[in-house]
Amino acid sequence: MQKKLHIKKGDNVVVVTGNSRSQKGKVLEVVRRTNRAIVEGVNMVKKHTKPNAANPQGGIIEQEAPIHISNLMLVDPKTGEATRIGRKEDANGKLVRYSKKSGEEIK
Repeated sequence: MQKKLHIKKGDNVVVVTGNSRSQKGKVLEVVRRTNRAIVEGVNMVKKHTKPNAANPQGGIIEQEAPIHISNLMLVDPKTGEATRIGRKEDANGKLVRYSKKSGEEIK
């Protein structure tokens, strides 16, 4: 069974450590098998490509590389700062994520 992650697709996150430190972005994809996430505009790498139907010229393209989720923290919806998250039940009995800093629910 896979471990439950604190980050989901569509979340706004900030990079805590590494070369892309303090950059913010939206999570485009979460790779649960390797505990990594692809974040928009973060950890950009240059990739050499052969000519193909999508890119007939070929050449060097820049794209996002996966970054380990331990290096990411969610952005607090209220303050815009990095925050840890917790889980609690809402009024309907459904488990929701909330910000530990402001206590606000994360959608």
